[in-house]
Amino acid sequence: MDTFVAKIKHEMMKMVPPTLFFFVLLHAVVIIRALMVKGTGISLPTSVSVIVASLILGKAVLIANMLPFINRFPDRPLIWNVAWKTLIYTIIAAFLHYLERLFDFWKETHELAAAQHELITHMNWPQFWAIQILLFLMIGNYCAFAELGRVIGRGVLKSWFLGPLGDVPRQWKQG
Repeated sequence: MDTFVAKIKHEMMKMVPPTLFFFVLLHAVVIIRALMVKGTGISLPTSVSVIVASLILGKAVLIANMLPFINRFPDRPLIWNVAWKTLIYTIIAAFLHYLERLFDFWKETHELAAAQHELITHMNWPQFWAIQILLFLMIGNYCAFAELGRVIGRGVLKSWFLGPLGDVPRQWKQG
């Protein structure tokens, strides 16, 4: 039983960084969307839905990281894995974003085919793609830092940002 609890705790702790990242990221997207649609009467997600989405995306990142093809280029320069993971995560984020919009239309029509038709004809596509570009850039940053942490160690990366440098190997302290 103790090993089960320890395993759950370990998995929960691994989920914290991506969940916090997506929590901040999705709130930024909600604020940007609110500014884009101000005065149009369009409803926006609440913080509760952002928290749920953050938890889902945080767990999705952990699950994706367990897939054998996600760490496809471990011996190449970091840009390979960063670009690959950014592509995979962005496709997943775009799909989830699309499903979120589809759900909004489904609430009005109560039929999937009608909701799909309404979505295609009435969605603000420039706004959708603007948010996708924003997500792509932010996910790219997340992947870059995650890969850097994987290569140099999370402790080293954390100490670079948060200090102190006491436990960092000597070669990392030099310029």
